Amino acid sequence: MRTFIVLLQKEFLQIRRNSFLPRLIVAFPILVMLLMPLIMTMDVRNVNVAMVDLDRSGTSRRIASHIEASEYLTLVQTTAEYPLALKALEQGDIDVIIQIPNHFERDMAVSIPERISITANAVNATKGSMGMQYVIQTIARTLKELRAEKSPMNLSETITIENRYNPTLNYRHYMIPALMIILFILICGFLPALSIVGEKESGSIEQINVTPIPRLTFILSKLTPYWIIGLFVVTIAMIVARLVYGLTPIGSIGAIYLGAILFILTISGFSLTIANFSETMQQTMFVMFFFIMTFMLMSGLLTPVDSMPEWAQRFTLILPPRYFVEILRSIYLKGTTITELWTNYVVLGIFAVLFNSLAAITYKKQA
Repeated sequence: MRTFIVLLQKEFLQIRRNSFLPRLIVAFPILVMLLMPLIMTMDVRNVNVAMVDLDRSGTSRRIASHIEASEYLTLVQTTAEYPLALKALEQGDIDVIIQIPNHFERDMAVSIPERISITANAVNATKGSMGMQYVIQTIARTLKELRAEKSPMNLSETITIENRYNPTLNYRHYMIPALMIILFILICGFLPALSIVGEKESGSIEQINVTPIPRLTFILSKLTPYWIIGLFVVTIAMIVARLVYGLTPIGSIGAIYLGAILFILTISGFSLTIANFSETMQQTMFVMFFFIMTFMLMSGLLTPVDSMPEWAQRFTLILPPRYFVEILRSIYLKGTTITELWTNYVVLGIFAVLFNSLAAITYKKQA
């Protein structure tokens, strides 16, 4: 125990003497939690719309006013000539074109009118698709209002919509737990590996290798500071999420910390295992970058696992972040308990034991 404490003091002393690392540990999670939720969003705004109004009726003017009132759509052009709007679409000035056919209002009153034409710029597939959906919803709402004004008795509300767990459909509430996990991956994944490889490159690790210090004691002394740093990071992240975005966990904070501890143990043990097989900083960073990109893209952090091909969904079962992201989002948004998520905790615990054991076994201590 005395040897472990001395080694632990050495690790903290190295971190403190590093002029950049302490600032990174404090500033990086704050900046990520402040800026990324504002930038990383699937909400599409500022969709530029051109309206080709061949009808020039009260209905078409009502549609135009609803588009102007939308927080997602911007009506930048109203014309009677479709080629002008199409030219603006080709130049990238317009995202969606709406064409109201001639006699649309008259035909709507007496028969089935000619369809409204919607053309979207699909170079940016997300913006084009979402922009078209916003336009369709806006037009549908306008026509519904017009019909209700003429025959309110026939249009009583028969559908009630309720968005459980995220009533406002705020994408930040979905992304903030994922950002916390990304912080763990970057800080508790990269830093322990770079610490080991840095000592290999400087030659200072040879001084440890010639001592009778057990491998497990040395590995624990390397990992423990980053376990503590990881808990510090999750605390900062939760505080920023609450103060800036008003997002507080519905479930138990203790359940969050338990999941965080298991995930930090997992990712730090994994990074140290990678470092044991690496000889240079460059080699470590390339290998870690490959795995981190895989974790971020295939674990449900940014895109739903259910949207992936079946083979990819099966592959995600061996990715630790998949289980922690489900824990964090379920506790934050749904208030799920540990007993309901016990399988995720057990799998993370298995990963933690596995990777930390591999880190101790693969560390080659040379006498």
